[in-house]
Amino acid sequence: MLPIITGGHSAYQKHLLEQMRKYYPDPSTISRATWDIIDRFWHLDLSFTDEFMQDKYSRFGPKPRTPSCMQRSLLLSIAFKIAITEWAAQLKLNPLFAILSGFEFGDTPGVGTFYDFLNRLWDSDSDNFSPHVKPVKKKKVKKPKQKGEKAESVEKVTVDQLFTRLESSVFSIDAEPYSSLFQIYRKEFLDKSVEKGLISPESLAISGDGTPVVTSARERKKRICDCANNGIFDCDCDRLFSQPDCDIGWDSSRDRFYHGYDLYMLVASDSESDLPIFPLLNKASMHDSHAFPETFFRMKSFLPEFHVSKWLLDAAHDAMAYYVHCRKNGITPFIDLNKKRGIQVPYKNDFTIGEDGVPICRAGRRMHHDGSEPSKCRYKFRCPLASRKHGCSCENPCSDSKYGRTVHVAMKDNPRLFNDPPRDSKEWKLEYNARTSSERCIKREKIDFKLEDGKHRSSKMWYCRLYHILMLQHLDAWDLPYESTLQKLILQTA
Repeated sequence: MLPIITGGHSAYQKHLLEQMRKYYPDPSTISRATWDIIDRFWHLDLSFTDEFMQDKYSRFGPKPRTPSCMQRSLLLSIAFKIAITEWAAQLKLNPLFAILSGFEFGDTPGVGTFYDFLNRLWDSDSDNFSPHVKPVKKKKVKKPKQKGEKAESVEKVTVDQLFTRLESSVFSIDAEPYSSLFQIYRKEFLDKSVEKGLISPESLAISGDGTPVVTSARERKKRICDCANNGIFDCDCDRLFSQPDCDIGWDSSRDRFYHGYDLYMLVASDSESDLPIFPLLNKASMHDSHAFPETFFRMKSFLPEFHVSKWLLDAAHDAMAYYVHCRKNGITPFIDLNKKRGIQVPYKNDFTIGEDGVPICRAGRRMHHDGSEPSKCRYKFRCPLASRKHGCSCENPCSDSKYGRTVHVAMKDNPRLFNDPPRDSKEWKLEYNARTSSERCIKREKIDFKLEDGKHRSSKMWYCRLYHILMLQHLDAWDLPYESTLQKLILQTA
């Protein structure tokens, strides 16, 4: 039968107050850290989950658990860093966990009920995006030559081709298996953060970065052909993969290969709490230069009211297609230059361009930034040794003028090297410093909420865990009253 919903969030608060008075009449017996979690869930309204999940239950059969209580319990298990199996056992032993979830102590769901609820959050009959039986990938990631470097891309398409394809593609959230997860996350958490002024959708600056998510120690696959029985051990026949959406990638921070996903996160870099906007789990071998457009264009389709004004990206994204797209769509790129892709390029015959896009004269000196001409989309640089009073003090001056040699750099000549604002400006450096917001956001997910402790075998379970962690990140960013409302109510005479 369909879940019976009575009272919404106010009913949960009433239940929590009554049970806390019964089992914990003295609030001081609970630690301060635990009270911080209790107060956040006291104010968290999950009524939308009850409405949204109605159609995912049959009208026949036994009475199901209230969807909001199931979701709240899953969020609490991650907040208290307890695995689902152990959490189901703790609900039967610990009254606090049961009543915080919204259950009656002694009448709590088992492990199977939690997995059944997670199945209802996944809008696909398959637990993965790819079939289990598929060809063996021939082109694999190679170990970089230097320690700390990222592996080269193994993608078959270039970044230019990828942007061209994605710019003309239309993505629908309803077609994605994680559609329900995203809609709950958006309605109950992302939109609430926007309402509280933590995110500015009218002019959003986003920072993007990828991170390894290790799912197993090695790649698990087995033969389904008879070639080995015939003495052929290096055949190209399809294999059965236990984790078909994963492959082998290079972890530059740990300096080793790993098997799993590459999690690409888009983060609101102008939010004080480094709030996540949109995630995407890609294959471990995918390079960040390909992962960003795959993630960004989906976010753009799923969140059309979010208008992105700035991209803050590291040197792995330094490709001409990024700058061309930014110019066409009114986005300001703050992307670090990748020296491997060429920096010291010739310019105006006797000049080269330095690491930050500043011209370097034939004597090897960086020229001084001397104004700009917005109407002509160009910047002006002049000789660093020239004096209007005494002329140029260089031994081999480039010009006879006392003003010194002048170079006008037009952004249309090379939008990758000639940025607006210039890379040597305080404005650029100040804005680019916020790029680390994506790294801090990922740290919260992987270290504080222990994302990789999931030990799951399917994309369904990894997405469920990931989205619930994102929900908690937003929940933690919301301000709480100075004094605990629930504690005051417990101490009042019933």
